[in-house]
Amino acid sequence: MGLLDGKVAIITGAGNGLGEAYAKLFAKEGAAVVVNDLGGPRDGSGSDTSAAQKVVDAITAAGGKAVANGDDVSTMAGGENILKTALDNFGQVDILVCNAGILRDKSFANTSEQDWDLVVKVHLKGTYCCTMPVWKWLKDNGKPGTIIMTSSTSGLYGNFGQSNYGAAKAGIYGFMRVLSIEGRKYGIRVMGLAPGAYTRMTSDLPSQRDREPDPMALPENVAPGVLYMASDLAADHTGKVLGVSSRGVREIRMMQTDGFNPNRPYTAQDVADHAGEVFFQDLEERTSKSA
Repeated sequence: MGLLDGKVAIITGAGNGLGEAYAKLFAKEGAAVVVNDLGGPRDGSGSDTSAAQKVVDAITAAGGKAVANGDDVSTMAGGENILKTALDNFGQVDILVCNAGILRDKSFANTSEQDWDLVVKVHLKGTYCCTMPVWKWLKDNGKPGTIIMTSSTSGLYGNFGQSNYGAAKAGIYGFMRVLSIEGRKYGIRVMGLAPGAYTRMTSDLPSQRDREPDPMALPENVAPGVLYMASDLAADHTGKVLGVSSRGVREIRMMQTDGFNPNRPYTAQDVADHAGEVFFQDLEERTSKSA
C-alpha cells in the first residue's frame, strides 16, 4: 500500500529538479501523475516538452502511471488544459503541486520591467491559473483535495537580487493563507512549501558557484517532506508553510510582538520610547540578555 494509492496528482514544472523528484516519488507511492513542464531554460525563454516526457517514461518503466503535459502554467487556458489532461487520462484530480518557476535574478536597479513581469507571471499568476480550475472542479464535485503552493525563503525573509522572485513568492504565501480559510468548508487543504535543494535553479547562485553539490541537498532527498504534505498523514494541517530540505522539515510562521499598547492616543515619540516593545529583539540582543 502506497501513501497515495488511488490518487491523481498534477505537478507543474516536473520535467527537472524538485518537480521531477516529486513526480517519481508520488508515482512510486501509488499516484497517477500529470507531469507538466513547458521546458526551456530557467529564464522562461523557449519550450521543449521532451523533459516532461522523459520523466513520464521513467515512471511508466518503473510500473507507475503518468502522462506528460506541456501547457503554459501562466495562462488560464494552460491551467484548464492541465486539469483536462488529468481528467481525460485518469478521471479525477486529488492533488495539485504548483512547482513551476523561472529565475531572472538581478539587483533591483538592474531589474527590467520584463524581468519583473515574467517572474511574477510564472510564479504568482501561474499558481492562480493552475489552482482555479482544480479548485472549481473539487468544489463543484464535492471532492476533498490538497493544493501545495511553492513559496520561498526569498519571499518570506528576503534575499539580495531577487526582488521580482521574492515579491511573487510572498504573494503566494498570502494567496495560500486566504485559500486555506476558504477551502475549509469544502475539505480542500492548502499548504505552502519553502523548499531547499540543489537544482538547476540554484546551481549558479553565489553560495553554490564553483562548489560540488552536497549529495544530501539533491531533490530526491527533499521529496519525502512534500509527499508527507500531499498525503493523508498531514490531513489535520492546512494554511501552514513548511520549510522542507534534506536536513529536515519545519513550520515557518509570521509572528508579531506583544507590542506597545498604551490604550490612549499616542505620539511618534511615544512609539520611539517603547521601541523595545514594538520590535523583536535580534538574536544578539536575546543572547546577551539570556547570558
